[in-house]
Amino acid sequence: MTAPGPDEPHFHGHRDRLRARFAEAGGSALADYELLELFLFRSIPRRDVKPLAKALIARFGDLGRVVNADPAQLTEVEGISEKVALDLKLLHAASVRIAREQVTGRPVIASWSALLDYCRTALQHASTEEFRVLFLDKKNRLIADEFQARGTVDHAPVYPREIVKRALALDASALILVHNHPSGDPTPSSADIEMTKRLKEAAKPFDIVIHDHLVVGRDKTASFKALGLL
Repeated sequence: MTAPGPDEPHFHGHRDRLRARFAEAGGSALADYELLELFLFRSIPRRDVKPLAKALIARFGDLGRVVNADPAQLTEVEGISEKVALDLKLLHAASVRIAREQVTGRPVIASWSALLDYCRTALQHASTEEFRVLFLDKKNRLIADEFQARGTVDHAPVYPREIVKRALALDASALILVHNHPSGDPTPSSADIEMTKRLKEAAKPFDIVIHDHLVVGRDKTASFKALGLL
């Protein structure tokens, strides 16, 4: 590895060393801020991004929360332009897409661990509550994964009749409900339980089955089925 020339910024050598560590040992050998640095090298080629990467981790907590933050929140960090914010959102979108591809086209029930990975990737670090519905066909293959509602830090409005109407339009035979708890605690609330009951009742006349309702927390995911709530 060659040392930076006399006219090269000091951080060029650091970038080379960080790339070499990644090439030799992979991402597991790097801290969150170092992985973020590697990504920012391409978005901000003419600046030392190590302080910026550390500032982002300090502001949001970890790498997952950085890439899941709203662009407006990201640009509040000095040095993050709208372009760089969109680059970071691209990283999150790619992660979600890759995780979803492990579920698409195969029976969801037989790929449960992949489904949980996908749900965590999509929702684990969201700062507000989001509600999604996975629509399945008769062979329990994923037809569609659709966003239904976004709310405050502890509530997202859900309308059971609208979900059933959409299931009928897609000719779905079963549903898996998924939402997150930004507090980090995946324990279902009384409102979660009541809404699930109403949706189950609305779907029953049409022979649409609710396979599960997953609540994604910071480190764990709660299953209504496993808890005996379905």
